[in-house]
Amino acid sequence: MLKITLTGAGGKMGLRLTRNLIKSRYNISYLEVNSVGIQKLKEMGVTICRQEECLPDADIVILAVPDTSLERLSGEIIPLMKAGSMITILDPAAALAGKLYLRDDISYFIAHPAHPSVFNWEPDREAM
Repeated sequence: MLKITLTGAGGKMGLRLTRNLIKSRYNISYLEVNSVGIQKLKEMGVTICRQEECLPDADIVILAVPDTSLERLSGEIIPLMKAGSMITILDPAAALAGKLYLRDDISYFIAHPAHPSVFNWEPDREAM
């Protein structure tokens, strides 16, 4: 089974993901460093991991962190990831602006959960 680490698990976007993921059958590790976020997760019965415990063996890492923190946090988190893993980033602007730590041996999946897809399927040409 894939190992998934959710970073920022107790934050604004991360808490929404956590609420859904704790109901799933996936193998999830929850990473949070903010004291308010940690308290919210503890109240939900979520066990919090430390970076050095859950990042090196994660198959997928989800960065549910503020966009203003992506450059710094990607530089801390991505070097700890194993080769062949994937990172999911919830802000396409950071990638476009060159603010992400890059490695050739991991995959990047970038999307924004509150924005419509850039590539929509449309039933006819007039809609495009």
